[in-house]
Amino acid sequence: MINSNKIAIVTGGASGLGLAITSKLVANNIHVIMIGRNENQLKAQAGVLGKLVSYYVADLSNTAQIPALIENIYTTYGKIDILVNNAGINLKKPFVEVTDEDFFNIIQTNLLAVFSISREVVKKMLLEGSGVIVNISSMAAQYGIPKVIAYSAAKTGVEGMTRAMATELSPMGIRINCVAPGFIKTAMSAKALDSDPERKQKVFSRTPMGHMGEPNDIAEAVYYLCSDHSKYVTGVVLPIDGGNSIGF
Repeated sequence: MINSNKIAIVTGGASGLGLAITSKLVANNIHVIMIGRNENQLKAQAGVLGKLVSYYVADLSNTAQIPALIENIYTTYGKIDILVNNAGINLKKPFVEVTDEDFFNIIQTNLLAVFSISREVVKKMLLEGSGVIVNISSMAAQYGIPKVIAYSAAKTGVEGMTRAMATELSPMGIRINCVAPGFIKTAMSAKALDSDPERKQKVFSRTPMGHMGEPNDIAEAVYYLCSDHSKYVTGVVLPIDGGNSIGF
């Protein structure tokens, strides 16, 4: 029976870092519910990963649908033990060219949706007196990166929200933590860096370990924060970045 497993929601769980996180949780006998916009992608990955994976198609930027979505998941599975807020979008544009609409769209998906889904999931976790939420931040919240003003603002907001939620909710048995990935090998990052040799050189020159991370490096950190191994850890932002955030 599904309920004998822990139940996790991973937003954006069918691609990139989200897929690595989904795979890691499934490998540890956790039933993962992936939420994403691309039904074909969700269906394909669910087919590969097997019976411990299910999915819901939803665009989380439409926050009005989130309460019903979480109610549906809770009714179906009887509990929600883990939420990983991984879904996000980026926009690279010079500061003065970013429109109000551009800025709002990034904030809507990367910050407001994280708040809305966390609020609805926490309502269910409070009924159980336990739960874990892991937010995904970025190096863009650790230091200044040009041409990603809205993304930086959103991810900085996620880190602040992590601390505020942890302070308020940890006494009720709900731990909230955050992982801040550095430069990780994905198809998207490889394409971006290969097309910009100067940026690529800058990335490696300020990363003490001298190389990019793997998606599984992020998945391992998320799993640690979801598991009982971190039962006394709450409110932290954990950079998984080869030292990039402290490199000179």
